[in-house]
Amino acid sequence: MLEIKKYAAIDIGSNAIRLLIANVIEETGKETQFRKSSLVRVPIRLGADAFVSGVISEENTQRMINAMEAFKLLMDINNVEKYKACATSAMREATNGKEIAEKILEQTGVKIDIIGGKKEAAIISSTDLSQLIEGDASYLYVDVGGGSTEFTIFSKGRIINSKSFKMGTVRLINNSKAENKIIFKEVQKWIEDNTKHLKKLALIGSGGNINKLFKMSGRTLGKPISYIYLNAQYQFLKNMSYADRISELSLNPDRADVIIPATKIYLSAMKWSGARKIFVPKIGLADGIIKSLYFKKL
Repeated sequence: MLEIKKYAAIDIGSNAIRLLIANVIEETGKETQFRKSSLVRVPIRLGADAFVSGVISEENTQRMINAMEAFKLLMDINNVEKYKACATSAMREATNGKEIAEKILEQTGVKIDIIGGKKEAAIISSTDLSQLIEGDASYLYVDVGGGSTEFTIFSKGRIINSKSFKMGTVRLINNSKAENKIIFKEVQKWIEDNTKHLKKLALIGSGGNINKLFKMSGRTLGKPISYIYLNAQYQFLKNMSYADRISELSLNPDRADVIIPATKIYLSAMKWSGARKIFVPKIGLADGIIKSLYFKKL
C-alpha cells in the first residue's frame, strides 16, 4: 500500500527565509522516503538588522509578515498537512525577535519557534547524514548560516562534540576585521582541540553557499570537493567584483557577497582539522524540520 503525505518547513535564517514542501512517501515494507516537492526562497536579510542595530526593522518585519502569508497560501494550495517554522540567530539575537514572532502569529496564524544553536544542529543532524557517517571514518559537519555556524564532530557513527559559533556570513560582512579575527581564533582552537586525535577526517558541508559552490564545480552528487579546488575557487571569486559575480557567474545579489566569507569558513575548517575533502549532501535545517516532524521529534 502506498500513501503520500505533504509536509512543509519554514526556515527563517539571517540571510534568507525558505519554504520547503516535501512529499513523504510511505509504502508497506519499505523505508519512508522524503522527496522535495518545491522550495521557495525569499532574500530578507534579517541579519543586516539584528547584527548591526540589534533590532529587526519595521520594513523587514512587514516583509516577513507578507512572506508568511504567501507561504501559508502555498501550503494550503499544496494540501500540506503538517508544517513547522523555525527561526535561527537573527531572530534569536534581535531584541524585538519574540515580539515579531507574536505579531506574525496574530496576523498570519503562523507560529514561529525561535531555536538555539544546539537545537538547530540537532535538527540538521537528523537528516540523511547517516549515509555518510557510517563506518569507522570521522567527519566534521559544518553548517554555515548568515548569523552562525554549527560544527558537529562524528566518529564511528557517533556524535563526539558539537558547538555553535557566532560566525555567520552576514555577521562577518558587518563585523569589523578585529571582531572577525577574534571569532576565527576561537573557532580554530575548538576545531584543533577536538579533531587532533582523529585520523583521515573529512568535512561535510551544508548551507546555500556550499550547495552553490558544489553546483558550480560540476561534480556528481556524492563526490567530494577537494581542498585544492575549493581554495582555487575562493581566490577566483575573491578577485572578481561583486557586479561580475552577478553578471558573469549568474549569482543572486544576496548570494554574490556572502559566498566569499562562507567559502573562507569552509576552507578554514578544512585547514584546522586537516581535512582534504568536503562532501556536500545538500541537506539543511528545512530538511531536518520535516524529518523531525515526521518522527515526532518536534
